[in-house]
Amino acid sequence: MLKILVLVMGLTPLASADLFTGKVVSITDGDTIKLLTPEKELLRVRLTGIDAPERKQPYFNRSKQILSDLCFDKPAAVDSLGRDRYQRVLGRVTCDGVDANAYMVFQGVAWVYTKYNTDSSLVEYQSKAQAARKGLWQEPNPVPPWEWRRK
Repeated sequence: MLKILVLVMGLTPLASADLFTGKVVSITDGDTIKLLTPEKELLRVRLTGIDAPERKQPYFNRSKQILSDLCFDKPAAVDSLGRDRYQRVLGRVTCDGVDANAYMVFQGVAWVYTKYNTDSSLVEYQSKAQAARKGLWQEPNPVPPWEWRRK
């Protein structure tokens, strides 16, 4: 299944294992971290299935801060699907035992990235965040990042 997903999504397969562990040393934004592996390799990791607000978009700072509170300077595991065109590792990230991808959606600081998402639980978390009017769902018409980037 992973090989099919890699081919369909146009991902570059990783050379070695599909699971990385390490310490989160930097938060780029609400859906990207930097992980330092035990082998001292620095990996840029893009959380799959979600898309967080862009730098000049409302909730950017809040999204980045929530991911930082959850992951920065903590142990993390990345279940990887491969690499994207920017050579970031794509994966499901667990920080200190918490599923960061789901947490960001549930907190209302990231959208489910419907174009690439394959996990129905993320859709459920987003529905719960919307119903509770959490985070960006407090806004009358929040603009998804993929639409923001097109403008």
